[in-house]
Amino acid sequence: MNYLTTIGLEVHVQLQTRTKMFCACRTDFGAAPNTQVCPVCLGYPGALPVINQEAIRLTVMTGLMVGSRINPWSKFDRKNYFYPDMPKNYQITQFDQPLCIGGAVEIDCRGQTRSVRLTRIHLEEDVAKNMHIRDQSRVDFNRAGHPLMEIVTEPDMHSPEEAFAFLLAPKQILVYGLISPCNLEEGNLRCDVNCSVRPEGQTTLGTKTEIKNMNTFKGVHQALTHEIQRQVAALAAGESIVQETRRFDSDRGVTESMRTKEDAHDYRYFPDPDLMPVTLTDEQIEAWKSMLPELPRQRCERLEREYALPAYDAKVLSADKYVADFFEEAARGAANPKTVSNWIMTEMMRLLAEKELEIRQAKITPRALAGLIGLLESHAINSAGAKTIFAVLFEKGGDPAELVGQLGLAQVSDTGALEAWVRQAVEGNPKSVSDYRSGKEAAFKFLMGQIMRFSKGKANPQIVQDLLKKQLGV
Repeated sequence: MNYLTTIGLEVHVQLQTRTKMFCACRTDFGAAPNTQVCPVCLGYPGALPVINQEAIRLTVMTGLMVGSRINPWSKFDRKNYFYPDMPKNYQITQFDQPLCIGGAVEIDCRGQTRSVRLTRIHLEEDVAKNMHIRDQSRVDFNRAGHPLMEIVTEPDMHSPEEAFAFLLAPKQILVYGLISPCNLEEGNLRCDVNCSVRPEGQTTLGTKTEIKNMNTFKGVHQALTHEIQRQVAALAAGESIVQETRRFDSDRGVTESMRTKEDAHDYRYFPDPDLMPVTLTDEQIEAWKSMLPELPRQRCERLEREYALPAYDAKVLSADKYVADFFEEAARGAANPKTVSNWIMTEMMRLLAEKELEIRQAKITPRALAGLIGLLESHAINSAGAKTIFAVLFEKGGDPAELVGQLGLAQVSDTGALEAWVRQAVEGNPKSVSDYRSGKEAAFKFLMGQIMRFSKGKANPQIVQDLLKKQLGV
């Protein structure tokens, strides 16, 4: 029997604000535990919250970028539960009147583009961070109260690959809009995964399970792959799926039961009496709409059109805002944008992957890359020398023209010097000369290699090739 999979996601995004959602505490990552706290985010009695207006703007901007309907009147509610990470014993969130309603995100999966509908986007406060160390459990409240935007999808995805593709799409949009850095290592983006399977032909959805607190895209793919297999195996064996919350054990690659799923009414939502409703005018929404950035798909189309790039190059470059920014700045100082694209997509991305860095962390500047390409195209250096200089620029920065002299990589184009190396190769390898004259092309490559060895890689290969052919009587 075949089974159909249905997947929905709840994506939690920390917003890029300087202060917390309801107090003036900083949101800087990496501060010493429990140093960015105050009576409000620690839940002291009598401490009153004040709404962070920037968090409202960023949430509405997100809704506008994905085509949501902006709610002109929304409110904050109290979600009541008891857990060490929530000092007030309730979380301030939005229940029945969120800021953004509906919308959709386009995803690319297996060569096809399709839309995933959104249910809502609402705003809430983040919880503290629990840390379990040997026989101790500790809580760092620096994260408590950080503005947290939740993007809730409709159950529109049907495979782990589609869920993975969906996570990539809003991440790109949010980075382009400066809504969030979406740094997974810093916990800026996390998600809960809802998953169910049902026999093919059955119209009603199967019983869903929720996998909580996923913080890597790869982990989401692995967790869904296992959970789908687990549910299919259970149904095939005549068992029932229990609606429950599960966790993913990344070491073992399996999901495990945590607790049976709570119904939303158990949280006893009610409007927060300490906070006024949020009212937005049409003028305010239009003003924010005018501030919308160029989105990834729009930029991809523009790069292809404006710089005459192949569609593949434009898509790769536009996938990361800061890579696209780097490309455009370098391309403005170079004769051929395609050459700039080639260097970024090969040497740059190779070193970024090896060093596990983002392009903003590399020392090389767009101006330096453009200058390096100029030196290569003017034959001041050869391709091997250019790669050597690029590696130095990537690690330490600097001026490519100065590095040519410092590293002794200036390409030799003087015919007198080149002819001497050519004669040395020809006179020292009579068998290779004979082989080439007998029609063996590999012998020519060997002789070229000998010349490059004599010159320590500095000989201009184009000129050498002509001189060698002349010497061989070709």
